[in-house]
Amino acid sequence: MSAENLPSHIVVAPAGAPPSPLLEFWHDFTKNAGAVAGLVVIAVLILLALSADGVAPHSPVLTNNAVFLKPPFWQQGGSLSYPLGTDAIGRDILSRLIHGARLSLLIGIAVVTLSVIAGTILGLVAGFFRGVTEIAIMRLMDITLTLPSLLLAIVIVAILGPGLMNAMLAVAIVLLPHYVRIARAAVITEVSKDYVIAAKVMGAGRLRLMFKEVLPNCAAPLIVQATLGISTAILDAAALGFLGLGAQPPSPEWGTMLADAREFVLRAWWVVTLPGLAILVTVLAFNLFGDGLRDALDPKLKR
Repeated sequence: MSAENLPSHIVVAPAGAPPSPLLEFWHDFTKNAGAVAGLVVIAVLILLALSADGVAPHSPVLTNNAVFLKPPFWQQGGSLSYPLGTDAIGRDILSRLIHGARLSLLIGIAVVTLSVIAGTILGLVAGFFRGVTEIAIMRLMDITLTLPSLLLAIVIVAILGPGLMNAMLAVAIVLLPHYVRIARAAVITEVSKDYVIAAKVMGAGRLRLMFKEVLPNCAAPLIVQATLGISTAILDAAALGFLGLGAQPPSPEWGTMLADAREFVLRAWWVVTLPGLAILVTVLAFNLFGDGLRDALDPKLKR
């Protein structure tokens, strides 16, 4: 059928028309098999987190005196009622892992959102105002970066007191300098470009230049760093939970589960191994996904 005989509502793109940016991005992203695998794992985790109440076979905090340290179903003494076994006080490991996915994703997303918003604003201010303002902001970030991240988080939680909210705030502060430096570097690169100069000539104010003109063009590196930052946030929050400074029992947070299982390492391998594998797989998935985003969004890497 020729083009003139097609129905009027069908638009035929010219043969030399460039692909849409979204299709081009998806094509570049799917070239990375690891990134696609990471995306699949993240999608499964999100589905589990959203449907945890219906998917989990038991309550994550319900104890059962009759099934202390019950092994997974494939080992002798195991049962399909508790597919991945139980912990030292009879709680179902599978249910706690599923609800822990919800908690860990919530921690990662909330921490990164807070860090990205605060870091982007500080980076924009440092990049636009320069001078004393830039020096003060960047030297403070440099001081923060000189301290070991986990140690700094421990100090902050020790000052504020143990708890999930304080642990999330501590991890957000630890991640903040990375977003400030990325935003500032992107702003310095963009402000000298023609479109910003043209906006200045047309009378655009500083706030409009910062948030409407420059910020959208700084988004790509911030998105990539935010994706990688989720894995760091989950890992740091799990470390604080393991040390007893993050989520408190009986919360089914993966780091707290590891802490509760320390004394049973030799007697019941599953109470330690399975939460550790959950952390490993989740962090690896976000890292692979972030690498794929970086490769697809960075024009230099595409070339």
